[in-house]
Amino acid sequence: MNAEAAPLWPVATKPSNPHDSAHLHVAGLARYADDEPEPADMLHLAFGFSSEARARITAIDLSEVRAFPGVVAVYTAADIPGENNVGPIAHDDRVLADAEVISHGQPVFLVAATTRLAARKAARLGKVTYEPLPPMVTVDQARAENSRIEADQRMAQGDAAAALATAPHRLAGTLRIGAQDHFYLEGQIGLARPGEDGQIHIVSSSQHPSEVQHLVAHLLNKPSADVTVEVRRMGGAFGGKESQAALFAAAAALVTHHTGRPAKFRCDRDDDMIVTGKRHDFEVAYEAGHDDEGRLLAVKLRFSARCGATMDLSPGINDRTMFHADNCYFLPDVEILSERLKTNTVSATAFRGFGGPQGMLAIERVCDHVAARLGLDPLAVRARNLYGRGRDVTPYGMPVEDNIAPQLIARLRETSDYDARRSAIAAFNATNPVLKKGIALTPVKFGISFTTTHLNQAGALVHVYADGSIQVNHGGTEMGQGLYIKVAQIVADAFGVPVGQVRITATRTDKVPNTSATAASSGADLNGMAAHNAAMAIRDRMAAFLAGAYGCAPDEVRFARGEVVVGGETIAFGDAARRAHLGRISLSSTGFYATPDIAYDRPSHKGRPFYYFAYGAAVSEVVVDTLTGEHKVLAVDILHDVGRSLNPAIDRGQIEGGFVQGQGWLTTEVVEWDAKGRLLNHSPATYKIPTASDRPKRLRIDLWDGENLKPTIHRSKAVGEPPLMLANSVFCAISAAIAATTPDKADLPPLDAPATPEAVLRAIAGHRAA
Repeated sequence: MNAEAAPLWPVATKPSNPHDSAHLHVAGLARYADDEPEPADMLHLAFGFSSEARARITAIDLSEVRAFPGVVAVYTAADIPGENNVGPIAHDDRVLADAEVISHGQPVFLVAATTRLAARKAARLGKVTYEPLPPMVTVDQARAENSRIEADQRMAQGDAAAALATAPHRLAGTLRIGAQDHFYLEGQIGLARPGEDGQIHIVSSSQHPSEVQHLVAHLLNKPSADVTVEVRRMGGAFGGKESQAALFAAAAALVTHHTGRPAKFRCDRDDDMIVTGKRHDFEVAYEAGHDDEGRLLAVKLRFSARCGATMDLSPGINDRTMFHADNCYFLPDVEILSERLKTNTVSATAFRGFGGPQGMLAIERVCDHVAARLGLDPLAVRARNLYGRGRDVTPYGMPVEDNIAPQLIARLRETSDYDARRSAIAAFNATNPVLKKGIALTPVKFGISFTTTHLNQAGALVHVYADGSIQVNHGGTEMGQGLYIKVAQIVADAFGVPVGQVRITATRTDKVPNTSATAASSGADLNGMAAHNAAMAIRDRMAAFLAGAYGCAPDEVRFARGEVVVGGETIAFGDAARRAHLGRISLSSTGFYATPDIAYDRPSHKGRPFYYFAYGAAVSEVVVDTLTGEHKVLAVDILHDVGRSLNPAIDRGQIEGGFVQGQGWLTTEVVEWDAKGRLLNHSPATYKIPTASDRPKRLRIDLWDGENLKPTIHRSKAVGEPPLMLANSVFCAISAAIAATTPDKADLPPLDAPATPEAVLRAIAGHRAA
């Protein structure tokens, strides 16, 4: 809540309101968990990690650890007073290993010392004796041992086998889709402080403070009311702090519980990458039947996911892969199988898109394969398979009621000059033996809601003070995506005051309880509506009071431009708040929102899991050096649907960031384990995220000029996750460039993701040899 020379007004104004913390970020004044003042008696923590991926623990000798200078305490699983778990679903994620280890880098013991360096050095001195067992690292190894986190799942519509048997054309293929590290700027961190009478206050870099609260309470055998979790902001999260942050908060809380001293766990980058989960990697097998025009008549897909050593959030993530295996396309006869394989690697977890990107990439690959076999423009195949009238039911039985994909794609095709560029690329490739270009236009249809129905709820707390200033608290967390400024705009709009009059406070479990994670792209949808409902309850009370005082009807009271018009008079909002306070009118209210019209039967995989869909499309043009395998993204044109945007500048930033992150997943970011289950890419030296030089030289982003058909907050649409899948166009364009090396081949190059130079060279060689 800053002094402003010219007040900025709320929703959908021009120019857009800046991010609420922008001025703090550029000045270095934004406080993160590691910036909290450290008391003189604070302890710093480090884990002792397992050196085996699968083994029984036969002995632990921590005498040298305890003797190391600065070490105050060392803890094992035996020191946990309650439940040794930070798993969100299956209660199978141990804080500290007990009797066995199930992945390399699993925490075995916890060190508390007077400095971070002392804790880390001491943790390396532990002597743990193991009885090693053969680790299951690959999906093939897990399948051979029937190691699964849950039973295989099947989603189907029609009779895919019969339709395949009668299709005029059939094809089959495979696709490997790699994992991805979150690589947030701020690593995992948790800070615990003792309160009175056994209470604990935790500052956590978490997307899900309520889950951290409940897990820590169970760990310490305390009621949830004795544990308060606070999150002001995160330096990036992307899903990696939805469930995984709980481990570090729990470790800090355990030490504070035993010592009565503040404790902080700030994880080293290498350790963070080893001990925390990634995006799920998949092996995909498909069969498709199609007609002469490229229309899909039957599709069978099998997704085999490496889920890691524990369940974590894998059931929901793999379900969403199945949900999004149709993308924008009607599949009349389809069978989608999902294997959730349990391996001795760190458990895969939530990542932007939550399984959706893998499902979408698979069906885009099928479209490309059909086009290659028929010698068609892949965009023609895509257009012929889009949902439309009479072809509008998903494989899970949900009607597609808000389908704007055909119009959106058609507009982008025209505004990007796709057809002329494709012709120019063909001419370029005909005369350039080494450099080959490719272009692709791919769409996105992303379902918005948590697929676990009960998570679609949110609460908020709004206070109007007697001077007219406003304070808002809600269950959503700020990870840089602009949720706080959007909610501030919504509340300011309700009262008709400048945005600078609204202060959003740190998310705290003692203000708004039992919240859902800030995930599933639903942060603004859920928390924005909850805050709106709280604000409107106060505004209605104020209107009723003022109407009584001025002898008019409550609906004649107007709130706008920082003023209240009532009974022919105009008074400042602050004066109206003061009068209401003196009139003994409550100026505080909670608000609640639960997403309507959603229901899903998981055993049958049928129902309506999503409130609505967000759409988008991207055209990407690339050039590939066929001698080195390197590529460059030359130009990208994006048209994305955010409904009636709450904040166009914030939304454009999310679209650009999501696209570039997806580009990294599909082109440069390699996650690989060796045969012993050891992660090979665990530092910036061995893990390549996109940099400024990887951003396309020309990146044009336009917003679709429509609004949500559903009555969401101000008819807006979610924007966090859907843009990541726009980067599928980059992968498809690279595949097209590789295909141009042997243009007479009516088949698809054997390209896997990520399309690193090595993968590109393998694909070129494989395509030429086929």
